[in-house]
Amino acid sequence: MSFSSETKKEIAADLPDKLCCRTAQVYGMLECGHAFSADEISLQTEQEAVADVYDRLVSRICNVPRPTRECLRRRTALHQSAVTDAEHRLRVLDRFGHSRGEVSLRLNRANLDCDGCARAYLRGAFLACGAVTDPEHDYHLEFSVPHYNLSRDLMTLLREVDFPAKMVSRNGSYIVYIKESERIEDCLTYLGATRAALEMMGVKMVKSIRNDTNRRINCESANIDKTVQAAGAQTDALRRIEQVCGLSALPEELQAVARLRLDNPDMSLRDLGAAMDPPLSRSGINHRLQRILKFAEELKD
Repeated sequence: MSFSSETKKEIAADLPDKLCCRTAQVYGMLECGHAFSADEISLQTEQEAVADVYDRLVSRICNVPRPTRECLRRRTALHQSAVTDAEHRLRVLDRFGHSRGEVSLRLNRANLDCDGCARAYLRGAFLACGAVTDPEHDYHLEFSVPHYNLSRDLMTLLREVDFPAKMVSRNGSYIVYIKESERIEDCLTYLGATRAALEMMGVKMVKSIRNDTNRRINCESANIDKTVQAAGAQTDALRRIEQVCGLSALPEELQAVARLRLDNPDMSLRDLGAAMDPPLSRSGINHRLQRILKFAEELKD
């Protein structure tokens, strides 16, 4: 089961305690479902648990028989719950202050009675048309709404509860979305998907550790490459000096460094300094090796 499906299953398993909040949740499911009009009221979902919540709440809150359930697609189970009787559809619309001839579907704020009703409505909207990307791949939470004005009302409601949602049009629908991972975690927690939010945090932590480790390995690898290249250049310079005039031609304070480098071509500057008698700092060793390189260049000229 996908991360998004697990998230919806978690939200669907926990209904609000207050009747007004249950009413707001089913209102969100109805408005943001597949259809909400006098001609058709239906919800399409791949999660049977979501369809069960829809059927139960529509029946209890609107005082109509349970919606008719059918499977539209068996291979990847797509369930549809629909209020099939025309009189019952009008009763549902009337319960939430909507009428038969509405031209544009809008959020009716009269259905949000208490402070928790906004949260409940957004829970219902997410169950009906929401999705969240697996955090292993990306950070993205969205509501896909088929009505322009309703999508703007939904975006406004999200912003009122401190989630800075944005909107874009895609394939005839209006996508209200949140991108920042921290905001998505907070939104999932707000909607009641605590386990999903904690899983996202855990994935982020693992990815952060993995990225830090890779950066450190890459940095260490780059440093090793630089050390090997520098040591190779120093060794080549010393061999040139040996062939032309011998290491004894170097100033006395450079001869010990020269022999130590030839004997230890893979040793780092810090280790070379520690092996000297008396020990030298890294910068001290580097200074003497640079003098040796300059001496070799002068011989070459």
